[in-house]
Amino acid sequence: MEILARRWLQAQQSLALSPAAFRRLMAAFHSPQSLLELTPLEQANFGINSTQHRALAQGFALADHGEVDDLLARANAEILCWYDEDYPALLKEIHDAPPLLYYRGRRELLEKVLFAVVGSRRPSRIGKGDAQAFSAALGHAGFTVVSGLALGVDAAAHVGALATSSSTIAVLGTGVDQCYPRTNAALYQQIACEGLLLSEFPLGSPPLRHQFPRRNRLISGMSLGTLVVEAAIHSGSLITARQALEQNREVFAIPGSIHNPASRGCNALIKQGAKLVETLADIIDEFSGWTANDHVDNVVEGGSEDSTVCSPIYIALGFEPLSLDELVQYCGLGVTETLAELSQLEVDGWVEQQRGGWQRSR
Repeated sequence: MEILARRWLQAQQSLALSPAAFRRLMAAFHSPQSLLELTPLEQANFGINSTQHRALAQGFALADHGEVDDLLARANAEILCWYDEDYPALLKEIHDAPPLLYYRGRRELLEKVLFAVVGSRRPSRIGKGDAQAFSAALGHAGFTVVSGLALGVDAAAHVGALATSSSTIAVLGTGVDQCYPRTNAALYQQIACEGLLLSEFPLGSPPLRHQFPRRNRLISGMSLGTLVVEAAIHSGSLITARQALEQNREVFAIPGSIHNPASRGCNALIKQGAKLVETLADIIDEFSGWTANDHVDNVVEGGSEDSTVCSPIYIALGFEPLSLDELVQYCGLGVTETLAELSQLEVDGWVEQQRGGWQRSR
């Protein structure tokens, strides 16, 4: 790593300024070495005290001796500076863009067209399937999918995108050398090899609660648009959507049943002006000329494919469970015939059995 990058990293750690304040400092002083020459008045103007200034000189000494390189090498990580040519262009536009980013994996993905997919940590089977299918379709259309490596929709989005050459970026609320949650360890390792792990937090940073809302602004800020796939009214995904709107980004949402609490956030977003999404074309139409491929794969419809099923049982079902007795009554079929038809629909992936009975799975 170039000594300039090492010194900027040491300057950030030594001065402990907010991202916006430190970025202003970088813009004013193109060489971090010039920070050592600040007069007391200049230090005061930039909010730097004498203790921080002394720590800066000590930090540069460590940078010159390669100790920062050793730390990054042990974590198999590198840093990206705000002034680097491949720093995400859209992320540069937000007022509190991080001046330095840690990363592991394929840095070249930052130069792709990025699109965020976020949602509930406890999605329904339908929501999880939608996240994976839409992310795969976005990848085939030339977008690199950005999400937060959380359980549920985030993980499904990464899995879907990894199946394409466009791959995926996971923006973490921890250091890039920390996997959180632990249950996503295998996915974390796969993204480190085939995609990109990204964080503004120093190496070793644990999963602290306040860091995740800050992480969300990066997910939306670096992305051309954000798709929300199931979200409760007070979901963290709605924080991401709100930040996307504040950053002048497009927001999309998949509608859901009024009886499903996990759909209320998406339905609320649509009421507030987010674009309702039923197929990939609903997203692509907003970004004509942005995608890497002219071909749009419209396999995502009604979850993943054409959902027209002529079965009277499927037509009778909704996304809330119906008991066997209710289905027999509604459809006018015998119990044996109804069970046989339900079994076939379940094998084909159209219905699923829940505690209260049967319901559509897509």
